[in-house]
Amino acid sequence: MTAVAAAVPTGTARSRQLVGTGVLLRLALRRDRAMIPAWVLCLGLVVASLGSSFEALYDTAAERAELAGSMTANGSMRALYGPVFNDSLGGLIAWRMAGFGAVLAAVMSLLIVVRHTRDEEETGRQELLSAAMVGRRAPLTAALLAALLANTALVVLITAGLARSGRPAAGSLALGLAIGGTGMLFAGLAAIAAQLTESARMAKGLTGAVLGLAFALRGAGDAADATAGSPLTWVSPLGWAENLRAYADERWWVGLLFLAGSALAVATAYALTARRDLGMSFLSARPGPAVAPRSLAGPFGLAWRLQRTTLGGWTLGYVCAGVVFGGIAEGASDMVGGNQQTREIFERMGGQAGLTDAFLATMVGMLGMVAAIYAAGAVLRLRGEETAGRAEPVLAGAVGRLRWAAGHLVVAYAGTVVVLGFGGLALGVSYGISVGDLGGRVGPVLAAALAQVPAVWTLTGLAVLAFGLLPRASTAVWAVVGGCLALGWIGPSLKFPQWAMDLSPYGHLPKLPGTEATAAPFVWLLALSAVFLVAGLTGFRRRDLD
Repeated sequence: MTAVAAAVPTGTARSRQLVGTGVLLRLALRRDRAMIPAWVLCLGLVVASLGSSFEALYDTAAERAELAGSMTANGSMRALYGPVFNDSLGGLIAWRMAGFGAVLAAVMSLLIVVRHTRDEEETGRQELLSAAMVGRRAPLTAALLAALLANTALVVLITAGLARSGRPAAGSLALGLAIGGTGMLFAGLAAIAAQLTESARMAKGLTGAVLGLAFALRGAGDAADATAGSPLTWVSPLGWAENLRAYADERWWVGLLFLAGSALAVATAYALTARRDLGMSFLSARPGPAVAPRSLAGPFGLAWRLQRTTLGGWTLGYVCAGVVFGGIAEGASDMVGGNQQTREIFERMGGQAGLTDAFLATMVGMLGMVAAIYAAGAVLRLRGEETAGRAEPVLAGAVGRLRWAAGHLVVAYAGTVVVLGFGGLALGVSYGISVGDLGGRVGPVLAAALAQVPAVWTLTGLAVLAFGLLPRASTAVWAVVGGCLALGWIGPSLKFPQWAMDLSPYGHLPKLPGTEATAAPFVWLLALSAVFLVAGLTGFRRRDLD
């Protein structure tokens, strides 16, 4: 802490380094005038609306107690959602949303901070701004203040929404602080990553890896201890969120962990930014060989080189998820017990087959919906190469636009098959081993995972369409992907009407394994994906580069 304090200037010198913070903050809020309200409103309203859903599904104290007991008694479910500390409606909301909401708040915060720090340096815009009256620490300060405002708004919305729906005010505030505090902590961690790495993509990946590690530690700790008292749980910030214990004799002192962690992360980020030049990083890329390998001779080789690490990370993550989900599938009946409402939720998400098949279909569906994040990111890498000025030198040679785009699109479309294939294989193998029928279980589960590909490709084609026709609005694709995730995650428990579920391409797929499948929905989704792809590439071929 002494070294950190020494790195922060005092008095007049400090004020000079913050010159322009207000202007940059207004610029950041203007640029994020759609993204921040969308994140805050969607997450806040989802948390506030869960009370009425749980009240409709579990309208008696006995049913809520049965649900809390069955969830807490199952180690696998504790690893996914955490233990239930209180069987009241507020306690069930905290159980379902403390961890999930904290993850979403962390993602929102890291996107805000990286966008207004490392991304600005990578594109060269920060150098232009710094040529004016802008202090050295002003960009970082403005980014952190933008994240602070977003998380504060999230805390207020969650607290007010839950209190207005009849939940105790103290518990509502505790849940809001748990989610917003996690978001602010990861804003500080993202600020550190922005100083360490040389690109926005690497900064997001490093912060995302820390978030994934935090989830894994929390899950392992909760699986071992039903009281969330494991040292592994306490190491994870997501474990702090659940240990604040909203609606269950709140532990307000846990909030000090968020405050101290955020302060330490921010101070470290300030110390690092004082020790590097604009555009530089502490983890700079190693120089490549003097002669490029033959694999880089074409646009596909270049696209593969740029995206192979991302694809490998997603594949590894899906394998791990498949192993976990497959291991707990056989215990689905024990998890649900005799609770008819919980059984109905699984059946709405996974079909009317046996409960184990419905659980597997639910997990496969979740893997399919999350895979759209990978696919959209792989397509929008084209936009990143274009805006960063790296596409123009490539296209100035003997490489046509469609050939250049095709390299990234092959990685996006084929990578979807690879990710879902390995995830489905791991899920089938893990489930087959747990029931002693490896040969008979792997095939159907793997086929169910690959059946998600047409829906993912539909959203992939939509990303291509946005890139080709409306490049400056291409980030709106993330709102569509997020909407599909929200429909699949909360739609069944909130009993959304079928027409609303059909707005997502996943709503048209059969619930596999365990149900009959026809070719019609797959053909229609593939045809729609092809239309989006052709229209997007046509638009890209005819428009000017930015």
